[in-house]
Amino acid sequence: MATGTEPQPAGTGVHGAGRAAIRARHLRTDRWWLSPALTAAGLLAFVVYSSWRAFANADYYAAPYVSPFYSPCLAENCVPMKGGPNWEIFGSWWGLSPALLILVFPLGFRLTCYYYRKAYYRGFWASPPACAVAEPHRTYTGETRFPLILQNAHRYFFYAALPVAAILTYDTVLAFRDETYAWGHMGLGTVVLLVNAVLIWAYTLSCHSCRHIVGGRLRHFSRHPVRYRLWSWAGRLNARHMQLAWASLFSVGLADLYVYLVATGVFDDPRFF
Repeated sequence: MATGTEPQPAGTGVHGAGRAAIRARHLRTDRWWLSPALTAAGLLAFVVYSSWRAFANADYYAAPYVSPFYSPCLAENCVPMKGGPNWEIFGSWWGLSPALLILVFPLGFRLTCYYYRKAYYRGFWASPPACAVAEPHRTYTGETRFPLILQNAHRYFFYAALPVAAILTYDTVLAFRDETYAWGHMGLGTVVLLVNAVLIWAYTLSCHSCRHIVGGRLRHFSRHPVRYRLWSWAGRLNARHMQLAWASLFSVGLADLYVYLVATGVFDDPRFF
């Protein structure tokens, strides 16, 4: 009697000789494709929006707010921001958008992030598209060859992400000014930048590399109470790494959009005090 697992011609990958010979590509009956499709759509939408804003080189500063895509501003062609992160490290020879100088660091951090790897591996590369669903590739080499071997640089991008989060916090402090740079004021933009800074910090510190750095390779937690406490905090954040990844991605895009709308005069920034 046929069982559906009769021997089949030798193949490679999931259809190799050492695998169960199941004729169907998968036995799932649910809408397994919906999650990777939504993931791909969400990430693609952010890539399109962030690319447009990064190359626009305009409408990224509306005193006292600066877009997180352009902070810190590392070129001479930046809009002057009083008290803001104007660091003219790159001279006048840089003629492109200054956002391209800084976005490489948060972008590299997110591209190599353990959660985002899962997200775009499934959403874009179908490697695999879902649990218990065979991937369409004939072979799989993991992260041992170019370009995927670059994923191993994640811990170094984590070090670069820390000062970026600190600078966004500094921008939030400066947002407690009004358009004339007088202190003691708060607008809706202040709240937007504040929420974004908190989510960026939470996502950064929930990183697997952060958890390993503060508490990895410890044989006796009792002998390192401070590192154990930090490891515990990072572990609690790490349990929400996926949610924080999406929330911070949305918040950084929203913060840039808010500054853009204020800078282009679509509406005036509502003030609370």
